Amino acid sequence: MASRTSLSRVRGLGAAKSGTKHFIAQRVTAIANVPLTLFVLVSMVSLIGGDYADVVAFISRPMVTIGFLLAILSVTFHMRLGMQAVIEDYIHGEGMKVAALIANLFFTIVIGFICVFAVLKIALTG
Repeated sequence: MASRTSLSRVRGLGAAKSGTKHFIAQRVTAIANVPLTLFVLVSMVSLIGGDYADVVAFISRPMVTIGFLLAILSVTFHMRLGMQAVIEDYIHGEGMKVAALIANLFFTIVIGFICVFAVLKIALTG
């Protein structure tokens, strides 16, 4: 055992399969969320005092709709990645871990679809 290199001792152990891809995806979505969230917040603040027609007209603009949709997709994907890391790190029972990961996936998909549907409904019918 003493003649083995550090790499050979570590190879095949731990979460060395997709950890880097997960790490990079989480960081990229975090960076993307900064301007997208600022865009959504500034948009919402600019609509304070407006009526329903003003909100519908604003969200119906193509660039605004695209910005909102990008924000929804980026935030929900980032949320799924973050919760996945928490579940994998802190839930130790294999059955419970699998159930929590499946619930996390379904929850983020449902929330994402509901938000996308709401924005598209406003944008396309407004």
